[in-house]
Amino acid sequence: MIAKLAGIVDQITADGAVIDVSGVGYLAFCSSRTLGRLPPVGGPVRLFIETHVREDHIHLYGFIDAAERDWFRLLTTVQGVGARLALAVLSAIGPDDLGLAILAQDRASLARADGVGPRLAVRIVNELRDKAGSLAMTPPAAPSTPTQPAGESPAADAVSALVNLGYRRADAFGAVAAAAQRLGATAPTDVLIRAGLQELGQGAPP
Repeated sequence: MIAKLAGIVDQITADGAVIDVSGVGYLAFCSSRTLGRLPPVGGPVRLFIETHVREDHIHLYGFIDAAERDWFRLLTTVQGVGARLALAVLSAIGPDDLGLAILAQDRASLARADGVGPRLAVRIVNELRDKAGSLAMTPPAAPSTPTQPAGESPAADAVSALVNLGYRRADAFGAVAAAAQRLGATAPTDVLIRAGLQELGQGAPP
């Protein structure tokens, strides 16, 4: 099973790239995001690889980083989402934005991908919402300030507050992500908490 390729870019096509590894050319199908980040032909490259073996073929799918590969694996667990459709989703939405879109139940963003209609967008959200939190590790973060240590943010504090109120982390993350998309990640913690509660259908606290 091939898990990684490190070599020279030999060719770049509309849907993949040929990587020359010690004289052997490996064709890896890639998202437009990965293709856009490849070096020019002749340049060195390393791709994370997902190998799919079927009775009539062996296909390699290449990713510029582990985050994209992990999302590819997760997307292909959804009924009706094959490898090519997963690449289409990752071409339309980067890994970070994909996690937020799923947690915020932003079906419209998912439906931008070629081949993803409204029904499939709903299925992706429904099947992956509880799993997405493991890949989207942190909510939208505001820049650190002299009184706010790096790595903390109003959004992170709002997620923690909702979790402390008894909500599941995935639900809290999704609610705050949706609120932050509307209000901006620099909105104060108390505003994000109230907006998060509204997203969760509880209304603002008194």
